[in-house]
Amino acid sequence: MFDVFGSVKGLLKIDQVCIDNNIFRLHYKATVVILVAFSLLVTSRQYIGDPIDCIVDEIPLNVMDTYCWIYSTFTIPNRLGGRIGQDVIQPGVASHVEGEDQVKYHKYYQWVCFVLFFQAMLFYVPRYLWKSWEGGRIKMLVLDLNCPVINEDCKQERKKLLIDYFTTNLHTQNFYAIRFFICEVLNFINVVLQIYFMDYFLEGEFSTYGSDVLSFTNMEPENREDPMARVFPKVTKCTFRKYGPSGSIQKFDGLCVLPLNIVNEKIYVFLWFWFILLTVVTGLSLVYRFAVIMGPKLRVYLLRAKSRLSSQDQIETIARKCQIGDWFVLYQLGKNIDPLIFKELVSDLAKKLEGKDIV
Repeated sequence: MFDVFGSVKGLLKIDQVCIDNNIFRLHYKATVVILVAFSLLVTSRQYIGDPIDCIVDEIPLNVMDTYCWIYSTFTIPNRLGGRIGQDVIQPGVASHVEGEDQVKYHKYYQWVCFVLFFQAMLFYVPRYLWKSWEGGRIKMLVLDLNCPVINEDCKQERKKLLIDYFTTNLHTQNFYAIRFFICEVLNFINVVLQIYFMDYFLEGEFSTYGSDVLSFTNMEPENREDPMARVFPKVTKCTFRKYGPSGSIQKFDGLCVLPLNIVNEKIYVFLWFWFILLTVVTGLSLVYRFAVIMGPKLRVYLLRAKSRLSSQDQIETIARKCQIGDWFVLYQLGKNIDPLIFKELVSDLAKKLEGKDIV
């Protein structure tokens, strides 16, 4: 199991310079790692075994397995209930009449690993866009000031460069901030659309899958219908046809065991809760971002929280002189620069914006 998840541990490395925030990292780090790990897991035969095993008279087992994997298996939806071993042999598995009984085919299990990997790539798209647009600006501005121990002359020189940069580019960095806000919106749009995509992929079952599983656990055993057996059946049916000795078409009804669905059902229960949580926290982060854009007083408070060692007057001076883009760049620097050095930077920047000499 370590081999499966160890192959994606590189995605979890901590960046030396932070150019986003925790909610953003939930998308391109946590969610991407989860989806890639699940994609690898469902292809690991050493943990699951063969993805499908079928039994039928007169047909070689390997032929039946391949045929049913390619052409899909099916269950009988109206026979999901009943007592196992008395009414039905397994949920959804019972004799049926073609053309009369409703039949539900299950084809998606062939595509689960590809779909999960495709979703992981989509979650990385906003991060890729932001890295391209950001262009390493914050890393260049940090200038190794994130180290607590630095030569005094070197520190003063780099602080001066930062202050000159801010005063020269004052009120010209709004578009930089706007592009980050656009990527935050893309994160929200992506996770919402992916919920709809998975619902389509599972034929309308994903939207209520997690809540159905929760309600199933609270029902009486004799009355409940397992939603996991409905969406990811472990035992299904498969019909194989071939020509007999006289040239007539013979039909062979086989049973297929799908060990892969033991993993699939757990994966999608987890993804249902994870995607709901991710949608909620991302939505709240957009509300927070809107408040930051529209609320100058909130920006003062956030900058004050990021630079607790600085005086209130200096923070208010900077907030009054800076627009949203200038504030955003300074706030990002506050995440990366050593707190003591950031305090000195804020103090010198406030003096510079007021037209005072910097000592």
